[in-house]
Amino acid sequence: MNEQIEKLPLCWDDGGRKLAGFQGTTSDCVVRAISIVANRPYALVYSEINDYAKSERRGSRKRGISSARLGVYKDTIRKYLADLGFKWTPTMQIGSGCKVHLRKGELPQGELIVSLSKHLTAVINGIIHDTHDPSRGGTRCVYGYWKRTEVK
Repeated sequence: MNEQIEKLPLCWDDGGRKLAGFQGTTSDCVVRAISIVANRPYALVYSEINDYAKSERRGSRKRGISSARLGVYKDTIRKYLADLGFKWTPTMQIGSGCKVHLRKGELPQGELIVSLSKHLTAVINGIIHDTHDPSRGGTRCVYGYWKRTEVK
C-alpha cells in the first residue's frame, strides 16, 4: 500500500529577472510566477506590483506595504491578477485539509500561477517553472491557482 508519489518536473526559470538586470537573492516569487505565466517582462511586472502596493490600506497587523522584492500581500496579488484577466480557483477551504498537492495528476493542464504556503510558482502543462523545486517531494499543499480567462 506504499503508493509512489510522482513529482512534477522542474524547468529552471527566473522569469527574466537576470535578463532585466536584477542581481542577488530576494523574495520575488510573485513577480517571477506572473512574468512567466502572463508572458510579461519581469521589470514591467516588478514596477506594476510596486505601483499597486501604493494604493494598499495600511493596518496594525501589516508590516508596511507590499514590495515586489520582499513580498506581496494576497489582496494586491488578487487585484493585479484579476486586472490581467486571471481567475482564482481555490483548492482548499478552511478546515478541509489538503486535497490538492503539487504533484503529477492533481492540477489541470494549462498555464497556472499556483499558490502555496508563503510562495507562488508557475506550473505550465504539468511542469514547474521556478528557480527551485517548491514541491517538497510532491507533498506540498496547493491552496489554489490562477488561470487566465481572457487575453489582455
